[in-house]
Amino acid sequence: MRGGEIVFEALLDLYPDADVFTLIYEPRKLSPGLQEKLRRTSVRASFLNVLKLTRKFYRQFLPVLPFAIRSFDLYPYDLVISSSHCVAKGVKKRPDATHVSYIHAPMRYMWDRFDDYFGKGRVSPLIRLVALVCRPFLRAWDRRTARAERIDVLLSNSDFIGQEIERNYGRPARTLYPFARLERFRRPRQVGNYYLMVGAFAPYKMTDQAIEAFARLSLPLRIVGSGQDEARLFALRDRLHARNIEFVKSPDNERIERLYAECKAFIFPGKEDFGITPLEAMASGAPVIAFGEGGACETVSPDAGILYRPQTVEALMEAVLEIETGRRYFQEQNCRKRAAFFTESRFKAEFQEVVEKALSEKADRKRT
Repeated sequence: MRGGEIVFEALLDLYPDADVFTLIYEPRKLSPGLQEKLRRTSVRASFLNVLKLTRKFYRQFLPVLPFAIRSFDLYPYDLVISSSHCVAKGVKKRPDATHVSYIHAPMRYMWDRFDDYFGKGRVSPLIRLVALVCRPFLRAWDRRTARAERIDVLLSNSDFIGQEIERNYGRPARTLYPFARLERFRRPRQVGNYYLMVGAFAPYKMTDQAIEAFARLSLPLRIVGSGQDEARLFALRDRLHARNIEFVKSPDNERIERLYAECKAFIFPGKEDFGITPLEAMASGAPVIAFGEGGACETVSPDAGILYRPQTVEALMEAVLEIETGRRYFQEQNCRKRAAFFTESRFKAEFQEVVEKALSEKADRKRT
């Protein structure tokens, strides 16, 4: 249950009777609430879902994903909504059907984050070679499937991603910010002695920089998450003998809410498309220390956190010391106030307005 799944659940709330198409479907990894909603509708997974191998190592099957998404028959549908960070926007539809695509990022594995996923040392030499060979074809496919005749409306989750969409696809996109479920994060603020990270262990999250920074600072850091880089990050912590760094495994919602409410500050060292976890931290009254590029620049205000540059261990350490030494102090109410804009109700209202306008414009064009 990451940002994309949370957005998808909100879309399903808006259109509860919609049929759902997904490359891979593993309901046990979803929240109980989303599992229940999906049981009430039709969910169809692609042929990739048949084998456990493809479900676990889906990134290695990246050249196959365009074929998988285009294997779905969406011709009966008048309205198609795609939530896409890779290939979902490439679905086939009737020429007169309306397609609204919410873009979390252009195919991130093939554009600006190629080296994060397929760089030297990240994968085997064979997989890297295959990715290098396939890269120009996948980028061309990604660009082609973003044309106006295929997608009526492109929505980006931040201005940062909107700029990438225009640069890579040659089309403008409207920014529609995601949300955090702010009502979860109303616990009284009781500041403890530790800093906090929450997120997937993906290469671009820069969790390794946070581990090195806090190992050198000898300050307590708690890290919540899991993912492809887990073994590497555990090994890094052990190699640095950083006993002050704790990995929190599979906490329930109550524990996560308490961790947010009691941390000194939230650490966000990656260059993110948007980033929902900083919103959760600010909603809990905690300030955010974030790398000053990407979506964080649009969410973390000067009275709610620190944006640091460059993206180095040393710059992160300096930002942490701003709070640790008391040189910078952030009021709880300012942090909560900043997060208050990013509500689920705002997102749903704006999204529904976009869809209704797109349908109306398509109907007008048909009449003329």
